[in-house]
Amino acid sequence: MMRKPLIAGNWKLNKTINESQQLSRQLLESLGTVSNREIVIAPVFTALNAVSEIIKSSSILLAAQNCYPATTGAFTGELSPLFLQDAGCQYVIIGHSERRQLLHETNAFINQKLIGVIQAGLKPILCIGETLQQREDGQMLEILGQQIKEGLVDLTTDQMATVVIAYEPIWAIGTGKTASSEQAQEAHAYIRSLLQEIFNSSVAEQTRILYGGSVKPDNIDTLMAQTDIDGALVGGASLKAEDFVRIVRFL
Repeated sequence: MMRKPLIAGNWKLNKTINESQQLSRQLLESLGTVSNREIVIAPVFTALNAVSEIIKSSSILLAAQNCYPATTGAFTGELSPLFLQDAGCQYVIIGHSERRQLLHETNAFINQKLIGVIQAGLKPILCIGETLQQREDGQMLEILGQQIKEGLVDLTTDQMATVVIAYEPIWAIGTGKTASSEQAQEAHAYIRSLLQEIFNSSVAEQTRILYGGSVKPDNIDTLMAQTDIDGALVGGASLKAEDFVRIVRFL
């Protein structure tokens, strides 16, 4: 089965509304009609609606960088998947390592978000990854296994059809270090084997697994040549139109 490549740009805490609109227009000009791969951008919450208006009739899709696992209620400062959908989102990034580390999000909490996103009719991009210490201690597969198993608890095989997984080795995020293509492929193949174990071979075959961690125009081609890498979750390089366009147009 051919999995459609997915390239997602996580803008993190960057770009005002005006700057987000400007970048969106640049991307629309270069990528608005690309159909052989899925393109997703994730601006800050305040820019979601403005960006949505610019890209709504194009092939570029909108993602939120986070959500809260409730629909409505007394949750000051939070946004539910329902409100993100209302702002024009199709995807939500869940469990990014920055939130796991800085805000101490647990696998159980991330699982609640994942289920909330799916129930709202949106698609989650579930981020997983190990620290440098965990890798050096030989714990990489154990950590990835735990994040996958606990993050996907109670999901049905039907629900898994909407889930995208992003493998981001924490030691490679924003550091300029990138996992080698072989290291990335090893992790991706392991994740796919886990999905087969937890669900079935069909789920394992259809689930897209992205690589994230210092993805740049000069390493995207070798990463995308790997059997089990189905796309990329791009950080810093997604903030420059020229760089992101080149990544989307990988060979």
